Amino acid sequence: MKLNSKGQVTIPAPLRAKHGLHEGDEIEVVEEGGALRIVRVDGALSRGQRLVRHLRGQGTARETQGMTTDQLMELLRGE
Repeated sequence: MKLNSKGQVTIPAPLRAKHGLHEGDEIEVVEEGGALRIVRVDGALSRGQRLVRHLRGQGTARETQGMTTDQLMELLRGE
């Protein structure tokens, strides 16, 4: 691994997958005994939580507000 001119490194894909790190995850670099450790920030939202937060309310249209799930499925399926 090389440190680039901006002080950045790329964590290899197999290590990201093994440790469940995804684009946008918050991490910290911690110095311990002369070594650096990369650790996930406690309390940070997971990728799925960020996605849900982003999408929440996106499907809210005036015509469908107050409809039950069965009513929405009927509307979508054309039954």
